[in-house]
Amino acid sequence: MMIETWDEIRTAYQVARIGTVSGAAEVLGVHHATVIRHIDALEKRLGSKLFQRHARGYTPTEAGTELLKVAQTTEEQFSQLISRIKGHGESVSGELVVTSINGISGLLTPVFAAFQQAHPAVTIRFISDMRVFRLDYGEAHVAIRAGGTPQEPDNVVLPLVRIRTALFASETYIQRHGRPTGPADFGQHRFIGSEINANRAPFYRWMETNLPPEAICYRASDPTALLDAVRAGIGIGFLNSLAGRDDPTLIEVMPPLPEWDSQLWIVTHVDLHRSLKVQSFLAILKAQAKDWSCE
Repeated sequence: MMIETWDEIRTAYQVARIGTVSGAAEVLGVHHATVIRHIDALEKRLGSKLFQRHARGYTPTEAGTELLKVAQTTEEQFSQLISRIKGHGESVSGELVVTSINGISGLLTPVFAAFQQAHPAVTIRFISDMRVFRLDYGEAHVAIRAGGTPQEPDNVVLPLVRIRTALFASETYIQRHGRPTGPADFGQHRFIGSEINANRAPFYRWMETNLPPEAICYRASDPTALLDAVRAGIGIGFLNSLAGRDDPTLIEVMPPLPEWDSQLWIVTHVDLHRSLKVQSFLAILKAQAKDWSCE
């Protein structure tokens, strides 16, 4: 059976997502009677009930759930298409969505400032999270990722820079506990570790392998909290070398090891990579990233 109108399916999707006719009507910008009419027409066309009506709203039936899986996928594909179309414009304006791993906002924020100074018509949305954002679904224009080479199809992947990481302590920590001479006496010191058990950072894996558990006296999940803890003298912790050396109150107690290095990658979707907005941002990002190296 042919479905003659997307409007009816779109309406059903919003009713299922929100659970009420009035809520769906508000999102769609139509009268609630239109929502009811669309649902009735779609159920008649399909010959099956899509919702159970009750005092609190509408709940999808089994048939409704199956239909709405298709509707959700279609809605996501439309959103992806809109994002790509917007990204193809030859004016540097509108939104630029950038995602990155946690903990490098200190490096990226000056890039954003320089980009907006050159292109003030752009609104930047910066989202830092450990999850991998779907560029093929239009979730971002540019992603900054760490670790192995990203492998998703239809993405353009470019190396950005290798971030070096070292162990730092604050002057107050050194005054209280002394400065370790090397790994041999690390067991006599206090360390700051990550709360995330499955942390993929190679230096935290090294810490878990090479330090006794009792030496790790403080853990946090947020990179800013880890930096604050090192500065407060709670313990010795890992910081990227650039950030650590820029702070005169911090002392490097163990230099970077090659296995602690983390490669950063620029990831863009092939459909957006050549757009003027993305290329303008990447030019500033690459130029500033040259100063991130601590070689």
